[in-house]
Amino acid sequence: MNRRECLSMLVGAGGAAVFARGVRAQSGEAPKAIPTIDPPDPNPKVPNFKLPPKSCDTHTHIFGPASRYPFAANRPYNAPEAPLEAFRAVHQWIGVERCVIVNATVHGTDNRVVTDAIAQSGGAYKGIANVSDEMSDKDLDALDKGGIRGCRFAFLKRLGGVGDMNKFNRIVHRVAEIGWHVDVYFEPGTVAEFAPILRALPTAYVIDHMGTVQAAKGLDDPAFKALLDLQASDEKCWIKITGLERASAGGKPFHDSLPFAKRLVDNASDRVLWGTDWPHPNVKVMPNDGEIVDLIPLYAPDPAIRQKLLVDNPARLFKFT
Repeated sequence: MNRRECLSMLVGAGGAAVFARGVRAQSGEAPKAIPTIDPPDPNPKVPNFKLPPKSCDTHTHIFGPASRYPFAANRPYNAPEAPLEAFRAVHQWIGVERCVIVNATVHGTDNRVVTDAIAQSGGAYKGIANVSDEMSDKDLDALDKGGIRGCRFAFLKRLGGVGDMNKFNRIVHRVAEIGWHVDVYFEPGTVAEFAPILRALPTAYVIDHMGTVQAAKGLDDPAFKALLDLQASDEKCWIKITGLERASAGGKPFHDSLPFAKRLVDNASDRVLWGTDWPHPNVKVMPNDGEIVDLIPLYAPDPAIRQKLLVDNPARLFKFT
């Protein structure tokens, strides 16, 4: 599959528009105005850096197709379709063999878009689900059997805010019993506020997008120092080296984010993970996935450390065989 065919799949089906028409047809009312995000770069370059065998993209999404996997009515944004076929094409282009699919908020607690992809992957995919305390033990067990290895909580105002922490605590203890970890996404500068909660969790946790660091604030930013301290002192803490484009103040090629990524990798090399965040929802500057791969040796120059970051660490946390 070439990049032009990939682009056709991304924009040709018109996922957001298809879903919006479905809502109007069912309710007879026009849906509330929901922002529409940009599609990914349709022309990922072939990276100069060759990923080692069994490299894992631990943070990526699939959107739609809406005809099969409808978006939630209360979704925070409209997403152009980014279906499994395009997902596979991008990873083939950049050299990724394993993936972890994080169910996005647009799909709510319907995790079929993830579990169906896992079922077709021949063991190459695992998933992170959206869950609620209303789910039964049978529901959670089915997700576990379907390849889900954790659940995600986005503590962002634009994605719904903090929510009921009592429900959060109940569901976290339930998923800990089946061996899952917790994936968390915070507003910039708020990791320190959540640190006591994270330290008390009964299971491992993964902090998305380098804790949403802000490169403009520099390496001495108290929020970044708090993240480093948490990472070093709590062996349950894992951090995703993702979202360099989100952290950057200077834009492409996002080199102002590299010192933060390197510091996190060096700080706890056994508990860092890498990912692309394809198809890059809600970014100000759309990255190119091949260029994201080429940043890796700049913040992880040691091949032994790269092997941990790209292969060994995700295999251990997500239980790849």
